[in-house]
Parts: sequence; C-alpha cells; structure tokens
Amino acid sequence: MTVEYLNIYNNLVKLTRNKKLYSVLKNDDTFSDRLIILLFHFGFFLKIYKDVNSKSDSQNFFDFFIKQIELSIREIGYGDVSVNKKMKDYVNLFYSILENIENWENSNVEKKNQIIRNYLNISRDIDLIVAYFEKYSAFLSKNTLKIFTKDILDLKF
Repeated sequence: MTVEYLNIYNNLVKLTRNKKLYSVLKNDDTFSDRLIILLFHFGFFLKIYKDVNSKSDSQNFFDFFIKQIELSIREIGYGDVSVNKKMKDYVNLFYSILENIENWENSNVEKKNQIIRNYLNISRDIDLIVAYFEKYSAFLSKNTLKIFTKDILDLKF
C-alpha cells in the first residue's frame, strides 16, 4: 500500500507544480502557496474518493500525506518546535479547505472565487484557478482511484 500512497502523493505534487496556477499570484510563489494549492488538490481528491475507500485506508493515506508534508518542512530546515507548530497550522488549514469545498459543485462562481481568495493572495484572473479546480474535480469524478495509484501521470487541465 505504501507504493500506492507514494504514487498518489507524487501525482498530487505533480499537479501542484502546474506553472499556470502561480501566474495569478500577487507575489512570487512560496512554499506556503505551493502547499496551499497541494492541500486544495488533496481536499478535492479526498472529497471525491471518500466513499471508494474504507475509513481506515483513507485515514492511513491521510497520515501518510501529512507525514510527507512534515518531511518536506524538515528538509527546508525548520527545527522540531517550528515543524510541530507549522504542521498544526497546516492541518487546521486543510480542515478549513475541506469544509469550504464540501459543497463546491452547488456553489456559484462568486462563492468559489471567495473560497480561493480566502486562501491565496491572487492579483488577477481568479477565474483561472476556479476553472482549473472545476476541471480537476470533474476529472476525479470521471476516473477511478486506481489511475492515481499506478504511476506518475501526465495530467493537464
């Protein structure tokens, strides 16, 4: 299962590296911006596939995902105390994102724009980000979880 989790994680990271997502930020993209976009990808992923997996599998993948983020923060050079504080902040941020995207499909464009604006410092073309996550959500809905577990995908939205 660990290889599958790693493939899913790597696919989500690869999606997060889409340069178009960062062209609309007010400032240069930062680790925090990239992590927020990764958390959005992960949030939509869990939202769509929550009924496919058992609760224990979903929890194990969540734990794996959070551990990978913690390792990334440690690689940047933060100490133990800072890592623990940052992880608490990021996990709370993730739960907030999950709560806000729960009814994404039923939200109007203004509500979706506001959700994105609450988390990212966007200078222009917020519709680009909203449209991207619309396409991403539709892609997830049309495909099975297996597509993410096999190998690194070459996806473009």
